[in-house]
Amino acid sequence: MSDAMILDCPHCSAFNRVSRARLEDGPVCGKCKQRLFTGEPVPLTSANFHAMVERSDLPVVVDFWASWCGPCKMMAPIFADAARELEPRLRFANLNTESEQALAARFGIRSIPTLIVFRNGAEVARQPGLLQGPELRQWLQPYLA
Repeated sequence: MSDAMILDCPHCSAFNRVSRARLEDGPVCGKCKQRLFTGEPVPLTSANFHAMVERSDLPVVVDFWASWCGPCKMMAPIFADAARELEPRLRFANLNTESEQALAARFGIRSIPTLIVFRNGAEVARQPGLLQGPELRQWLQPYLA
């Protein structure tokens, strides 16, 4: 098994080869020189979904949400806290189901918020509804890289 993994830059979308042993060292993009991990969820669109989720060698947790959703608004700071704490062992991203209806339909999102963990582009876990901080961390524990 190779020690290197491929990660997409959340700023310029360049692919970067990063050693697994160096993930905690704050790796930067070889092209734009910005950090590959910001401690914040990456906004997903149809333009960057493939690179950020389907091509990622790191497990990615996606929060499917909408601006009018009360539980989604409550979940946002909890999800952001988890991103600050658990990156770079997981990549955190969010997808607005209002502006990205085709992606929401593709994954059969019927209620929001819904969290999905992707590993090597495949869905490995799904959790509908609001989770509090400790519940979220417990749910994510099996997927930490």
